[in-house]
Amino acid sequence: MQKAKGNVTSVNESLVGVQATDGAIMNGEVAYITIEDGKRLKAEVIDVKEGDNAYLQVFEDTSWMKVGDPVEFTGLPLAVKLGPGILGSVTDGLQNPLYELGKIEWFLERGLEVAPLDTVQKWHFTPKVKPGDEVTGGSVLGSVPEKLFEHKIFVPFTLQGNYTVEHIAVAGEYTVDEPIATVTDSTGKKMELKMAFEWPVKKPMPFNERSVPVKPMPTGIRILDALFPIAQGGTACCPGPFGAGKTVLQHSLAKHSEADVVIIAACGERAGEAVEVFKDFPELIDPRTGKSLMDRTYIVGNTSSMPVAAREASVYMATTVGEYYRKQGLNVLILADSTSRWAQALRETSGRKEEIPGPEAFPMYISTLISAFYDRAGVEILADGQTGSLSIIGTVSPAGGNFDEPVTQATLLSTGAFWGLSRALSDARKYPAIDRIDSNSKYPSLLEENEVAYLLELLRDGKTIASNIILMGEKGITDESYIRYQKAELLDAVFLQQNSFHEVDGVTHPQRLRQMFTMVKQIIDAPVYIQGKEKIRSHFNFLRQAFLDWNYMRPDEEGFEKQKTTLLNLVKQRGHVAENV
Repeated sequence: MQKAKGNVTSVNESLVGVQATDGAIMNGEVAYITIEDGKRLKAEVIDVKEGDNAYLQVFEDTSWMKVGDPVEFTGLPLAVKLGPGILGSVTDGLQNPLYELGKIEWFLERGLEVAPLDTVQKWHFTPKVKPGDEVTGGSVLGSVPEKLFEHKIFVPFTLQGNYTVEHIAVAGEYTVDEPIATVTDSTGKKMELKMAFEWPVKKPMPFNERSVPVKPMPTGIRILDALFPIAQGGTACCPGPFGAGKTVLQHSLAKHSEADVVIIAACGERAGEAVEVFKDFPELIDPRTGKSLMDRTYIVGNTSSMPVAAREASVYMATTVGEYYRKQGLNVLILADSTSRWAQALRETSGRKEEIPGPEAFPMYISTLISAFYDRAGVEILADGQTGSLSIIGTVSPAGGNFDEPVTQATLLSTGAFWGLSRALSDARKYPAIDRIDSNSKYPSLLEENEVAYLLELLRDGKTIASNIILMGEKGITDESYIRYQKAELLDAVFLQQNSFHEVDGVTHPQRLRQMFTMVKQIIDAPVYIQGKEKIRSHFNFLRQAFLDWNYMRPDEEGFEKQKTTLLNLVKQRGHVAENV
């Protein structure tokens, strides 16, 4: 098929108008615009008008582009190349490896493109089929070792119908671009298959069999695992004002969540924060494996200093890679930071297209796009009986911390867990600054349902009493109410808050979470006979400090059991608690 060509007719920042002069064009296809210095800028058709007119969003800076510049359409949609070698890499939203680009130019020039997967590295291929076997799209041809995992080599998902294996490569070393199999269709047409293939980023991969997310995904963050959990294959949103701790929370989730693969999509984050990830993650040791954390991490970097059109591409790029590793039978976690800046890029593009604006000038279809993005998460039961999952956690940065704005509201309707960050808590230096009352989750906790209800009831009572103290002062409430308030404050300080920079308190595994809950519950249930606000406050201050000291100790550390005994003795001084803790 002859490729369409055309010429630029208008330039409005990243939105470029084009008149096609040869052939047909389709919505969603990739095109290249050649500017006067010979560089070819990658773009995507986002709107087709009458008379072969089209609008393109350009993924790079359009400076010096002018009317009449030639355009070549590829006839292919924006796609990601899938195969071994993705894990451990850092790419932009178009899958150009950033470290490889840096070797070409210290400053990222326009028009540079590098092969998304290493075409020189050889992988040890082990065949799983033999000549004469029947395969279809998604069938496993063989496998290669990739970092920590056995990477399955699939028949491209784009192939429909049944094919017969005519030739399969013997076990040995091959690059991603070398043929490893030859198949024939029902008409006898032959097709060579390689380890890598492409898939359109905006087209969700079909589920073999979809299942409901019910298995909790431990994150190491106590407030999440106990009160507002996320399941494997679930979705969560984390809205909050600037400086409330969204990025620190996401870094902790990336390091400590029980996910096989972590994908970080920096879609519009400030460059300084993204660079911190690029520098820190390769040096971090994965506590689960003892190897580099990058062995199970893939980073898509598209900072706020890069063109807005690439933000959308980076979100879909990360999601498609996540779906691919879910097909591998792995549990995948995507951290998108921040979906607000992705939505702002859509707002800019919509405004330049002169579309009818919705609330706060966002496009009318913003809710549909956000819902479709989170709908790509889920649990998949594969053909071989294995289970893979894709969980998505997206941060939202509403202006002024206003949770009523369109992006936050659309995200709330599309996700199963809501972790609302509070400016008041972050200003009080509490981490995580997740609102204890307004946040919620529909997924099962690592604690029992009645235990979660027990904690939430205490937190609600504590907030009510705190409001009364503000209105009437401590003298205006009874000692009984003040003790209840102090118990809620103790729960918040020793159980819900963590020190993310401490090697022990920074991550709490399920067994330790259960042990801590048992301790804190027995402290809360123990009667307190002290009278007088000052004495009550002093008693709980001692308890709080003793508990925090215990939090910083490893279970195998000398003094762990002694500190636990000291804590229980402090409780027994003024009350009674069961002996079996």
